[in-house]
Amino acid sequence: MVTSSSDKIQAGKISDWDRKSEVKFFDDTKLGVKGLLDAGLSKIPRMFMDEQQTTGMTTWGSTVPPESVPVIDFKGIDKDAAVRSQIIKKVGDACEKWGFFQVVNHGIPESVLNAMIDGIRRFHEQDDETKKAWYSRDSQRKVRFSSNFDLYQARMANWRDTLSCTMAPNPPNPEQLPAVCRDIMMEYSEQVKKLGLNLFELLSEALGLHPNHLKDMGCDEGLFLLGHYYPACPEPQLTMGTSSHTDADFFTILLQDQIGGLQVLREDQWVDVPPIPGALVINMGDLIQLISNDKLKSIFHRVLAKNEGPRISVASFFRSTSFGPEHMRLYGPIKELLSEENIPIYRETTIYEYLTCYFSKGLDGNSSLPHFKL
Repeated sequence: MVTSSSDKIQAGKISDWDRKSEVKFFDDTKLGVKGLLDAGLSKIPRMFMDEQQTTGMTTWGSTVPPESVPVIDFKGIDKDAAVRSQIIKKVGDACEKWGFFQVVNHGIPESVLNAMIDGIRRFHEQDDETKKAWYSRDSQRKVRFSSNFDLYQARMANWRDTLSCTMAPNPPNPEQLPAVCRDIMMEYSEQVKKLGLNLFELLSEALGLHPNHLKDMGCDEGLFLLGHYYPACPEPQLTMGTSSHTDADFFTILLQDQIGGLQVLREDQWVDVPPIPGALVINMGDLIQLISNDKLKSIFHRVLAKNEGPRISVASFFRSTSFGPEHMRLYGPIKELLSEENIPIYRETTIYEYLTCYFSKGLDGNSSLPHFKL
């Protein structure tokens, strides 16, 4: 419990602020952002303050709204070839122009979605001592609780706690998962893997390839699940729930509750991704932009801090989760997509090399892709 000694982690004077000590003190509590609120903090510590939050980019208000993130209905996708062809075209267009879309009638029951949100809530709201036992910064642990994976690299910390789980290719044994959300995590991950396989087929066809092309490349082998918990923030204008970033994977399937806060960057404007009951958000990651030679776009996105909450979301990342150098499969622009008019933009790389680059810098507002350009 953070008690009166939490003065050490309150917003201090600029002249005597010691970021390293503040970060270390916060990390050592093993209680995350929620622990700060539970201790009664009414002002956010300086380590969370985004002193560069104003970037010159506009957030759309109530004036002239831009186009909204596409919503694609998967109803009938497996029963009607014509419907499937239309959906493939919509998916391809959305991923080329937006890098994002929302999907409805995707096959996962809304009851499962709601139960997954509730399960992540139960984990983060269980008693302190039980939750602290899961706290770790060891990336080799299959299941761990932490706050800000880049806490020691980032310029500022985000107002967010996370339960991280490697669910494929080598999932944890059931007893390795937290008891308060064990059953629903296993069920949800199985259902989201099935949807992921369908999406790999649709994306392959949208690129003009055989439906199994991306799966045959091994793109579907890994699943990394993050259960995010964004507590209500007393000063949301001073920080971010998640800083602007692109994703370190082939694509992400995001389940979000109804509070909102997710935004995507579209033509230098931040556009809201409003929650739709029963829908899932799909976004392309850096790795699929690389192998598609920039045809499918990995777009910057962020999550606003809010004075209401907690906001809960579950991000399912499709990529290998191993950091070991033994995973040395090379990924580069798909040869079938290249021509004299479409020459390779990127060099070949491994997921290990890509993740090493991505995690070494944290969420600094920059893409890792330029590092791999020819």
